Amino acid sequence: MSTCPLPDGYKPILNLRQTEEAICRVKDRFQEHLARALNLSRVSAPLFVLADSGINDNLNGIERPAGFAVKAMGDARAEIVQSLAKWKRMALADYGFGPDEGLYTDMNAIRPDEDLSPMHSIYVDQWDWERVMRPEQRTRGFLEEIVGRIYGVIVATERHRSEEHTSELQSRQVI
Repeated sequence: MSTCPLPDGYKPILNLRQTEEAICRVKDRFQEHLARALNLSRVSAPLFVLADSGINDNLNGIERPAGFAVKAMGDARAEIVQSLAKWKRMALADYGFGPDEGLYTDMNAIRPDEDLSPMHSIYVDQWDWERVMRPEQRTRGFLEEIVGRIYGVIVATERHRSEEHTSELQSRQVI
């Protein structure tokens, strides 16, 4: 299997293990602060769903979902989740979330038709979230407020990681 080439001149500062540890710290901090800023609870997302359940989104209608037969279910066809849009809305109701509450999850997926680049692979690991909104919140102003909260979490996470990373590099006398 071929890999996606990195940009010319790319030289990582961290080794592979350090990179994974840094990613873990960023993800942990971000999700804690996102949950607090948006009043979200963590819920585990499905890795696969039955093909005929109607839960798996077809994304753009062209991409093919990765799937397999489930022996214990009479070889029923299951598909790796491509998007959680429908599932999240069902989960909000199933878990009993009310107005101004919601969920977040860490979605893992396989998208075999993805165009590969340094930013895209066939393996997807992404956050997803959804909140229950009151009808009067369906305004541009409320959307901008939510975006502002998310942006604040991103900035705070980046600032924290930058400070942490600088401290790590100084302790190893890299800078």
